[in-house]
This record gives sequence, structure tokens and C-alpha cells, in this order.
Amino acid sequence: MQNSETRIIVVDDSPAILLVMQAIMTELDVTNATMCNSAIDALALIKKRPLGYDAVFTDLNMPEMDGMEFIRQLGECKFQGGIVIISEMDSKIIELAANLARFHSTHLLGNISKPVQLSEVSRVLEKLKLFIEPVEQANQPITEDLLLDAISKNEITPFYQPKINRATKRITSVEVLARIVSNETGQLILPDRFIGVAEDLDLINLITFQLFEKATEDFQEIRQTLHGEVKLAFNLSPLQLDDYGCPDKLALILELNHLKPENIILEITEHQPLNRPLQLETLNRLRMRGFDISLDDYGTGFTNLSQLKTLPLNEIKLDRSLVSHIDTDRFSQVIVDGLVDIAQNEGIVLVAEGIERIEELNYLERYKNTLLMQGFLISRPKSKREFLRWALSWLRMINSDQ
Repeated sequence: MQNSETRIIVVDDSPAILLVMQAIMTELDVTNATMCNSAIDALALIKKRPLGYDAVFTDLNMPEMDGMEFIRQLGECKFQGGIVIISEMDSKIIELAANLARFHSTHLLGNISKPVQLSEVSRVLEKLKLFIEPVEQANQPITEDLLLDAISKNEITPFYQPKINRATKRITSVEVLARIVSNETGQLILPDRFIGVAEDLDLINLITFQLFEKATEDFQEIRQTLHGEVKLAFNLSPLQLDDYGCPDKLALILELNHLKPENIILEITEHQPLNRPLQLETLNRLRMRGFDISLDDYGTGFTNLSQLKTLPLNEIKLDRSLVSHIDTDRFSQVIVDGLVDIAQNEGIVLVAEGIERIEELNYLERYKNTLLMQGFLISRPKSKREFLRWALSWLRMINSDQ
């Protein structure tokens, strides 16, 4: 999404702040920005057009309705856009505001301090693009016939991306990512174009089990190449946790390929709440079987800090909107600091995914003993042959450093 397509509403009772924000939005080519000096008026506009805004920038201290009440009201009217707070906040306020936003089912992307700087607004707009992109891509899905044809032709194909322990430089696990690769043309279709279709048509289990079977067959060669203990990580939709038979089906595929649940990490996205009894029962049964459970994309969904201590998690993956520009983003720095403390206290592995800039990697080096790292800067998702070639190159590099 280009800035010119982004739809913003700015809420602040200060005319001076609104003038500055209007000038900055114009400079950044955001042509669809609405300025509002009242949270009550802004809420009325949003209720009229619930899908009319991609993000809300709001002050906290305002008369009649303050920023925290405004965020709560946005949650009650199911606002799906991002929220940015315009206020200087200390770390405790940031943590509590983020937690309350998730409790109200809203998406707090960060904060910018006053006096507002163009560079800070630009950075938040970049994070907003990361938040919006999956929704945009999902609007261009493949057809039902094309998906059924791909499944029937066994074209669901695993691609692989490593998670790295920067302290030891060891590859600790490899995430399996679904692609459709045409047997005839080699055309590659990314998951954002077919996972939503598969969920809508109740075909997601067929996708997962076809992917699971192929990747577990590849795993022996991957493990031999890496010369060490390494796990495979698979994505599961929260919808699949509604299937009582999910643990048994996954365990059977592993048994047929002479693997154990201890070799597998199941990554559950938090884009939907994990709170239904059947979902929680399935999570517990998967853990009882010996699977590791990872909460994927943390920071964009509904799981609050207290739930992190009660869900049977082995791993938490920070969403790339938290990792993006973390070297200059105070909001992300505070949230990650808090999560590192929780992860250490609870014995949970923390993963920073979506690392794309060297500045992000350099900042995250301070957590190298407590944080695994993943992203395009380290390795893009690759087919099995390409991944094995990359892995051999990685092993040569780290061995030469010793």
C-alpha cells in the first residue's frame, strides 16, 4: 500500500498538533487524512464507516472522552485498523496501554512523542503497512477450482526458513511454510492467496496434512545436513484446534515417518482469540503428546500478557511489526523488554521474526542469549534443495569463525 492510499484519522484536542499532523501527512503523501479535535466526533465518524480508516492517531489526555476510553470504544465497535498514541509515555504506561488494547481487541501499533516529528510518523506508517499487507493480499485469493486442483495434484509444497541462536550461531529449528508450486509450469503461489480460501472451504486440514507429510519426509535429510538437534515448525490455524482428532492425525503422520512429537513445533497464529474450551483442550492434548506450542505473530492479535502465563506455550514469536525499526521505536523496545522478562521467568523461547534490516539485527544482539532470530536478512524461505545449499554455506561460515 502506498501512503496516498492510506486512510488516517487524527484525534487531538490541540489545534496546533492537528495543524502539525496535517502538514506531516501532506509531506508524506497521505492525502486521505481526517483531523478531529474530539474523540466523541471521531468515534461517530468511525461508526458510520467502520472500514473507512486504516489507522487512528490519538492523544491520551483529552476532555469529554480521553484516549483510553476512546480505545475501549473502538474495541467495542470492532475497529479493525491500527491505533497509534500521540503522547510521551513511560515504559509502564506503554506496557499497560498495549495490554489493555489487546484486552479490548484493538491493535496498538505504537506511540509517537510530542513535539511530533516527521520521521516518527513516517516510521509508524511503515509499521502500518506491515499490519495492513496481509489483509490486502487476502483480497486477491485464488479460485476454489484452482485450490482443489492444486490439492488433487499434490502441489502443496514446503519451503523452509531457519531460526537462529545468535549466541551459538546454531540453527535451532526450521519453519515450514506452505507454497503451491505448479507441477506443469513451476508457478509459485504464496499462502496469503490460498490459506484464507482453504479455511473458508474447510480444506485447511488437507493443506496442513499434505504439507506435514512432505516436510517430515524431508526432515531426515535436513537433520543430517545440520549435524545436530533441530526441530521442524509448522503453522496451524486456530480453526484447526476445533478438531478433536488433530493431535491423533499429526501423531500418526510422524509415526509413519519415524519421528516423534518432540521433533515438532506447532505455531498457532494469534489473529483470532484462543479462548474456546475445545481450542484450549486441543492445545493441552498436543502438549501432552509432546509437541512444542508456539504463539505466532504476537503483537497483532488478542493474547494479553496474563494469558501468556496460562497458555501451555513453549515459544512466542514477535510479529514483524514489533521488530521493524525496533532500533528507533521506543514502543517496540519497551514491549520486547517486557516479553524477554516474561519469557525468561516462564521458561519460554522468544523468537524475533521479520528481521530485514541490519540495524534491527544489531539492536537485537543485546538479547542474543535469550532471543532466537528469523527473517529475510538471515534467510528467505527456500525450497528444500535451496535451503540445504544455504545450510551448508551457513555451517562453513560459522566453522571458519571458530
